Amino acid sequence: MARIMALDYGKVRTGIAVTDELQLIASGLTTVTTDKLFDFIESYLHKEEVERIIVGEPKQMSGQVSASETLIEKFLKQFKTRFPKMPIERQDERFTSKMAVQSMLEAGVKKRKRQNKALVDEISATLILQAYLERN
Repeated sequence: MARIMALDYGKVRTGIAVTDELQLIASGLTTVTTDKLFDFIESYLHKEEVERIIVGEPKQMSGQVSASETLIEKFLKQFKTRFPKMPIERQDERFTSKMAVQSMLEAGVKKRKRQNKALVDEISATLILQAYLERN
């Protein structure tokens, strides 16, 4: 089987997570600057077989999409042009950043490392991917 990749897309940084080849476990992969995201994905797809990409869908408490959805929609259009055969699915990402920080607190991660936004984004991508796996 191929891996599944998840993206916690952001204006500045994007957290990335992937599953194992059996699609059982979601693990953080890295965080890249969003301006280098397409290059990173292209490079990764040359090395690993990926079945689909899951992109976080930011929603407000009311269920309405958040303001950052406009940026994500632009990214998705560019993605479909660049990788037309790669399936994309969306996953609700409400509370993933808060859950990421909470999981670091529970793991005893020091305050300085908890303030590392790149690490928070990577963990958020992992939570998005885990939620997707549990949903399916």
